[in-house]
Amino acid sequence: MVNAAWQEDGPGVLRLPSGRTVRGRGLRRPLPSGPVPDFAVYLLGKQPPEVPWEARWLRWPDFRLPSDRARARELFGEVWERAATERVEVACGGGRGRTGTALACLAVLDGVPAGQAVDFVRGAYDHRAVETPWQRRYVRRFGR
Repeated sequence: MVNAAWQEDGPGVLRLPSGRTVRGRGLRRPLPSGPVPDFAVYLLGKQPPEVPWEARWLRWPDFRLPSDRARARELFGEVWERAATERVEVACGGGRGRTGTALACLAVLDGVPAGQAVDFVRGAYDHRAVETPWQRRYVRRFGR
């Protein structure tokens, strides 16, 4: 399966082993030029501003873990499903810790072993992704 929703060389685009692509980004940076998302999940401690595309908010304070882990799993599943045919974006304030953690969880859903998912995201997305020890532990446990 190959997904052409995002250009693979676009800023912040992560290609999962299945061929799905997901864009990660930091909301404190300008929106990249080019196509906008069809769907997005925003990982923030407070509700994000409205956007002209379909979006969901997951309460996730900076440097922490999702406030509702069951909701996080549900949203990551939706992101993974929709990334097969749509331009999907996952973003937090800086685009590294929370976004990297979510991308690593998506990699687990895509078949990357949980113990390798952080390294996968650091190699393919941002070498500083998944910033805290508890975020790394969350990804390892996500696979269970």
